[in-house]
Amino acid sequence: MIQLQQLFAGINLLGKKAMQSNKDKGKQGEDLAAQYLLDKGYALLEKNWRYRHAEVDLIASKGNRLHFVEVKTRYSVRYGMPEESFNRDKMRSLKIAAEAYQLAHPEWKYLQFDIVSIIMLNDTVQEIRLFEDVYF
Repeated sequence: MIQLQQLFAGINLLGKKAMQSNKDKGKQGEDLAAQYLLDKGYALLEKNWRYRHAEVDLIASKGNRLHFVEVKTRYSVRYGMPEESFNRDKMRSLKIAAEAYQLAHPEWKYLQFDIVSIIMLNDTVQEIRLFEDVYF
């Protein structure tokens, strides 16, 4: 049974490739954002770091500042830009996670919250933007 599942992974009943799941799209966006930050001189410390129900997509550092990064990826801008889906609830969740991370790593005194916004069309990156210091 497992062999059949592996054989037909990614193919639907019509013989076409299955669409990427939201989880796969999110992982692809996080991988792109991580590379983008590395290219900008950041050091990547954590990926998908969790504290209770809160998750931080990326935790990075640059200089003496610790960055908590939310990655937003969209494959269409029909319903708005990726960064527009960042809301108060997500900010609250990031703050809770940041406090827990800072307690575990007291060497970090300066924190910042950022968003990496990615627009993909036909599996090609159209735009990557970094919004720095988005605390609210």
